[in-house]
Amino acid sequence: MQIGIASVGAYVPRYRMKRDLIAQAWERHALKGEKSVANTDEDSLTMAVEAAQRCLSGRSDDRVDALFFASTTAPYAEKSHASLIATACDLKDEISTADFAHTARAGSSALIAALHAVASGDTAQALVTAADCPLAYPKSDQEQLGGDASAAVLIAQEDLVAVHKATFSVNNEILDTWRNYGEIFGNTSEARFASDKGYHLAMAKAVGGLLKKAGLSPKDVGRLVLASPGLKDAAQLGKRLGFAPEQIQDPLMTQVGYCAAAQPLLLLASALEAAAPGDLIVLAAYGTGADAFLFQATDAVSRVREGAMVARSLEEKGSLGSYSRYLSFRGILETLPGEPFRTFPSTSAYWRDQKAILRFHGGRCRKCGTVTAAINRICPNCGAKDDYEEVRLSGRKAAVFSYSVDNLAGRSDDPVVVQTVCEDDEKTRYYLLMTDFDSNSVRVGMPVEFTFRKIYVGGNYINYYWKCRPAVTGGAASCR
Repeated sequence: MQIGIASVGAYVPRYRMKRDLIAQAWERHALKGEKSVANTDEDSLTMAVEAAQRCLSGRSDDRVDALFFASTTAPYAEKSHASLIATACDLKDEISTADFAHTARAGSSALIAALHAVASGDTAQALVTAADCPLAYPKSDQEQLGGDASAAVLIAQEDLVAVHKATFSVNNEILDTWRNYGEIFGNTSEARFASDKGYHLAMAKAVGGLLKKAGLSPKDVGRLVLASPGLKDAAQLGKRLGFAPEQIQDPLMTQVGYCAAAQPLLLLASALEAAAPGDLIVLAAYGTGADAFLFQATDAVSRVREGAMVARSLEEKGSLGSYSRYLSFRGILETLPGEPFRTFPSTSAYWRDQKAILRFHGGRCRKCGTVTAAINRICPNCGAKDDYEEVRLSGRKAAVFSYSVDNLAGRSDDPVVVQTVCEDDEKTRYYLLMTDFDSNSVRVGMPVEFTFRKIYVGGNYINYYWKCRPAVTGGAASCR
């Protein structure tokens, strides 16, 4: 029985921040490139939903029996994030969910669990999604290096783009990177010690052990994918292991940055976009030890290349040109509070209405076919009462029907709010806030898509809902 990857998904937030902008604020040297930055209404959970939806796009999700979520920066200290992600993705209730955390190797640990689950025969398909928004002390190298991103892979037994061949893991107990409870910034030990006795030692053992287990040499491998906490680690380690520079996958450190638990899956998706049928791909992830995987691309890998999710995410970007706004976006610098949401959150109402709020269901009238968002008991077209079926709306495309731009309604560090009425091909209309926009480019008829985001924090919990955003088309753009 073969098991492996049936589909991949990837998401990089549209904001990018030049590293020299950060360096200028502290009058220190700048590292090369830029980093991705999550918007004010994004977190690890919303980005995981984005990657998971992209992974499942165009596929039947009825056979997904498990969803595993990995992150070192999940928003809740105690609550299942995987269950919320599964609900936002509108997966069935009869599904196993689990969270993986506390180490950058959480993503690869979740991948191992998914491979075992599918190999056991008890799980038809397992969806692994990983996302991170790492924070580091201001002025540190890690502040410049850290980037925000998410990725997802679907593990199955059929219709595979890559077959799993082998796995090899090593444990390496070391205090090189850690974060205590109550801390928002990670701690790091002396750089050379962490590199030599941590990253390079464990990763070399894992990759070397995998090659030996599979009876391979470096020249047999088409692509070496190494999660990398620094700009040069992947190239240095690959050379040490006997790989040629052209075999080493770009770790995207100058375009995205180090995205912790999400990085291995993001780089794997990027490698599959460039893979040819038959290529052997070695993936290695680090975090107090290392996991190494061997995959072989199939003829169906062309699907990943045609989708090019990583490449398109890298192209679709806008500039965040203010370091102070970055600090505010990440909650490091407090700004002038805005007007509070004048709503009264209710955990029971949130649970009761989750089909509309989280799953983004609408109602289709059985008599006249009119679709409403959200679910209405009374059809606004024919007046039929309680005669409807639920339909999923999250994957639909729409266009701006009307909108308003308020320059003073938002946060003090991000004050512009665009309220939108958009309309899809079935003439269903949606009243939603817009995100990731350039207010000067919003227009009637603009194509938009739906995205799962934070709305506000009330009742001491995060209230998530759906927004619209300009449709991803590829290419540079400004956004807020």
